[in-house]
Order: sequence, then structure tokens, then C-alpha cells
Amino acid sequence: MPSQTCTLYIVRHGQTDWNISKTIQGQLDIPLNSTGEKEAHELKSVLNSIHFDAVFSSDLIRAKRTAEILNMDRKLAIETTNALRERLFGIYQGKPMDSAHEKLYELLEKYKNHPHLAESQVESNEHMISRALTFIREVSVAYGGKTVLLVSHGGLMRTLLIHLGFCNSSQFLPFGSIKNLAYIKLASDGSEILVQETSGITILPV
Repeated sequence: MPSQTCTLYIVRHGQTDWNISKTIQGQLDIPLNSTGEKEAHELKSVLNSIHFDAVFSSDLIRAKRTAEILNMDRKLAIETTNALRERLFGIYQGKPMDSAHEKLYELLEKYKNHPHLAESQVESNEHMISRALTFIREVSVAYGGKTVLLVSHGGLMRTLLIHLGFCNSSQFLPFGSIKNLAYIKLASDGSEILVQETSGITILPV
């Protein structure tokens, strides 16, 4: 990669009550709970040694609040975008994560044109990755040679790691592979995107 490579940290939001109850949040606007606020402050201390040139966040409140805490000492403008949102889970939003949830992931990963996905208004992997990658590439070009913080969601991060060839779907646990405040460190020149590091993410051996 050229010297104008952008370094990006993609962070998952802090804990919500729906994370505890294993309820599918999707694009519903669920706030952080007190633990989520505490987790964000803890990660802020970890990331304090890193100079960020810009901060972007999903426009959902749990991600935006996480970004506000991480950015508290930096006082950079936080730009929100729906490109970093969690997957739209359609009729499954607000329902428990159970075996049906895992079957839904199987449909998404193996049968992108399965009629149930359209009927249930569940966003496809292809659509979610398209919006995320377009945004990541645009930011990488705009901030070449700089470091950027992005705050997003576990489902998007999981699908991104699979798409980039870092792992496959079978290497994720049914639940809990990507912890709240986990992050992925990427390097991108606006075209190529490389995974440099992960934290708080459990990848099972092949």
C-alpha cells in the first residue's frame, strides 16, 4: 500500500439492555445501559494514546453515544451516517435471538435471493457490505495518511471480516464472538482494505 494509507479503527458500541436479554436490535434505536457507558469510558482510556483525525459513527443512539464518550477528550466533530448502521432485521427486530436467528444468518450467507429475506424485510449481506465498503473507501481517500475512528455494530463487523477473507462464518460462536467495544483495525488506500488487528473478537480455528 502507498504511504497515503488510512488507518481505521471500527469499534462496536457499548452494552445495551437488549444485548443482555439477547433481543435482536437491528436498526431500532436502543440506548446504552450503565455498563455500556462504563465500557466506553474504559476503552477511551485504552485508545487515548492514539491520535485520531476524525470520528464517524452510525446514527443509531447506542453507537453515537459510544462515539461521544470515546471522543470526550478529543473534542472532534462526530459525523453520523446510516452507512455504519447495524443490519436491518425487518420483522425479526425486537424478537429473541434463538435458533431461528442462526437459521436467518444461514439464509443470508448461502441463499442471498431466498424469498424469505425479501418477505421479512431483512437486509442482505450484499447491501450491507456495499454501503459499509463504499463509506470506508471514501473515508480512506479523504483521510489518506491519517487515522480515523468509526463506531458501528457487531453484525456489520462480523460480515465485514468475512467479506475481507479474515475468517468464515463457521468460525464465529452462535452468540458473543464480538464483544461490546471490540474493535477492528484496518488499513486502506481507498481500494485495498487489510485487517491489521482485532480486539475483543473471538475467531474459532478452522
